[in-house]
Amino acid sequence: MPACAPSASPAKHIGPVAADLYGVGVATAQRDLPSELDTKRLARRALQVVALLVVLGLIVVLSPGLGALRDELADVRPAWIVLAVVLEALSGFSYVLMFRPIFCRRMTWRSANELGWSELGMGSIVPASGIGGLALGAWVLSRDGMSARRIARRSVAFFLIKGSINFAAVAVLGVVMALGVGPHRSLLLTLLPAGRALAVLALVAAVPQFGPAAPTAPGAGRVRRGLATARTALVDGASEALEVVRRREPAVLVGALGYWAFDNAVLWATFHAFGASPALTVLLMGYLIGQLGGLLPLPGGIGGIDGGLIGTLVVYGAPAAATAAAVLLYRVVLFWLPLLAGAVAFASLRRGLDHPDRPDLCSEVAA
Repeated sequence: MPACAPSASPAKHIGPVAADLYGVGVATAQRDLPSELDTKRLARRALQVVALLVVLGLIVVLSPGLGALRDELADVRPAWIVLAVVLEALSGFSYVLMFRPIFCRRMTWRSANELGWSELGMGSIVPASGIGGLALGAWVLSRDGMSARRIARRSVAFFLIKGSINFAAVAVLGVVMALGVGPHRSLLLTLLPAGRALAVLALVAAVPQFGPAAPTAPGAGRVRRGLATARTALVDGASEALEVVRRREPAVLVGALGYWAFDNAVLWATFHAFGASPALTVLLMGYLIGQLGGLLPLPGGIGGIDGGLIGTLVVYGAPAAATAAAVLLYRVVLFWLPLLAGAVAFASLRRGLDHPDRPDLCSEVAA
């Protein structure tokens, strides 16, 4: 498979596969952003998330039963906040490092940074664990000539590889904790999550064996066409993910591990900002399971990730007040840094899309 799509490719539209997969639903020959990615609409989404954060802050400040949490917030250590911001930036650069070899090795690092950070910024205000950010990348790459099926294939591969790190870590940590490393926890909180994580990884590895969907009849309904599209994209993407893993590309491995590890480290730093230091195994397991709340369709994941993280970490033994304070600070860092960096990157990306000095983002140089 070639690394990138030819710049002269006639596939100048997103097409049914990418449209159904990402909901972008417009022709890429149209040079403006799709309505779902319109700047004004994204600004409204950002304001919604900010409003939710403000409401959450008011609840913390005014609720009579949250005195312990307010005491924790009053004793925050600024140096640890700075470290958390640095670690989140390193997580973002790891995302870019992984993004480039999966989507296009010929893409310049400048373009990879702009597109990667734009996706991260989008992901901070759109729910569903980062899929919204990939929609932006789909529009940019299809606009530049990459075919719809190739975009869908590589987007699914990127998402699966990034997510598989979490499941692999749960499997390893669950076994390690069951063997007695770190605070003692029951098999229900160790081997059971490990077994489920391994089952998910095995299922992903088996997906290519199902094969793509059969062609749908001309008069097939929207639901049937959507299911066929989703199956084909999933099978293609899982096959692509396995191919990337077999190639053992250092940038993909380092980027995927770095994205996961530095994001964990942000939570570790926010705990230390309040003088708490739960066991590393507890922190990692709580993070991995609690992040599943980010899959809920909530603006910016507000409430889903927070509730999942706080509840899971407390169940695994982290102190309640310090956990709530650490997770709230973690979410503030996780929201503002990608949003601000992503806004700057997106502005530069839009200016460069048609600039004569930057004729493409991912096009093959003509032979």
